[in-house]
Amino acid sequence: AFYTTDRVMTVSFHKFGEYFPGTGDVKDVGAGQGKHYSVNFPLRDGIDDVSYQNIFKPVIQRIIDTYQPNAVVLQCGADSLTGDRLGCFNLSIKGHAECVDFVLKFNLPTLLLGGGGYTIRNVSRCWTYETAVALGEEIQDELPYNDYFEYYAPDFKLHITPSNMENLNTPEYLDKIKERLFENLRQINHAPSVPFHQTPRDDDDEDEDDNEADAMADVRISAKEEDKSVAHPADFYDGENDHDR
Repeated sequence: AFYTTDRVMTVSFHKFGEYFPGTGDVKDVGAGQGKHYSVNFPLRDGIDDVSYQNIFKPVIQRIIDTYQPNAVVLQCGADSLTGDRLGCFNLSIKGHAECVDFVLKFNLPTLLLGGGGYTIRNVSRCWTYETAVALGEEIQDELPYNDYFEYYAPDFKLHITPSNMENLNTPEYLDKIKERLFENLRQINHAPSVPFHQTPRDDDDEDEDDNEADAMADVRISAKEEDKSVAHPADFYDGENDHDR
């Protein structure tokens, strides 16, 4: 939706390569006026908390410094958590929430949204914890009894433990992508200061429309033309002045 505009900068950290929907290459930077305003950080399987923080924080910091946004919309997709049915990352809930906390510390108007996540019990864990982070509240790891308590067996805890899956995102790979994004960001100016507005119509255009309407009002249909426009009973017909042929 924003690929061709500099009014909004989009930033995405995501799995890339033989993975739906197949978009989000580092080379996908936007087009036209929006060139370099789409920031994509393609990732490989198994990224963990430490690796993720080492790219998320410096990239977001550089974007805030460069683009100087007036507001942030942060989509907190939970399919990056360890153990997700479709995702292939290895983040803990605390590591995931650290990103939310980092963005909130810029003190910009921020809208938090949900997103992906296909192991439902971990999605609810994640968004519960991140709501607490957004509110500045501490919550205990022990889950209180509720109607869905059995879904959180066997430990009945809020937090989950990352697996031992291999992290295919080497430091060299992450640094290479990060530096390329920084180079792209050096090509742009900060966000335009002119607010969204509707472009007013020219008076000449309004006059032309009025003249055209007046001209159409003077059109007369001859009796011969009227006879030719009689509709077949099987045709759709809407009003006695419909002269579509």
